[in-house]
Amino acid sequence: MLGTITNTITIIVGSVAGAIMKRGIKPQYQECLFTAMGLASLALGFNAVARTMPKSEYPVLFIVSIALGALIGTVLNIDQRFKGLVDRFDKSEDKGSLAKGLSTGILLYCIGTFSIVGPMLSALEGDNTFLYTNATLDLITSAVLAATYGIGMVWAAPVLFCWQGTFYLIAKLFGPIIPDTLVNEIITVGGTLIVASGLSLLNIKDCKSLNLLPSLLVPVVFFLLKGFVGL
Repeated sequence: MLGTITNTITIIVGSVAGAIMKRGIKPQYQECLFTAMGLASLALGFNAVARTMPKSEYPVLFIVSIALGALIGTVLNIDQRFKGLVDRFDKSEDKGSLAKGLSTGILLYCIGTFSIVGPMLSALEGDNTFLYTNATLDLITSAVLAATYGIGMVWAAPVLFCWQGTFYLIAKLFGPIIPDTLVNEIITVGGTLIVASGLSLLNIKDCKSLNLLPSLLVPVVFFLLKGFVGL
């Protein structure tokens, strides 16, 4: 768990540093950072999809996952519920901005090769290389996000800890039976979610990224059913 703890601490440190910098950053520069994070989200998302989609053994699963996950998320109204919860604690003048920042930050920190495969490698082989690399990236990302959205971005840190901790425990308990194809499918879907977040940041399209989160569970359910029926 050392790699995950390190990753969590870097987000806290980066968020605090970014919040301090925010006080001296003019609005036009904050807007510049806002745009930069949108472009970075698109680049990271497209990169994840481009690397893992060619390895998919079930190309239709990706489409079904996004469609079904979006439908479930919309029915549950996850995006609006999350924004309502965050707004209760958001004391800034620009209501709703922190919710957008947190949803973006959580996706960037949690959905990706480093943050999914990293804790699994740490559990199975004691290799924290992926997690230390992710920590370095998240240190910079959290500083930029906090400079744009404020100190509230620090709440993404415990989410990351629980996310990576879950994968760490799963790998410890079930590591040998988790297929690489499942990991690829999750990363492909996750990359699409990051792209959706980038589009929202750039004000191109409000994709309500959090409503897409159930998409990540669809490949898991598919592989469980596949194993159950022996396909």
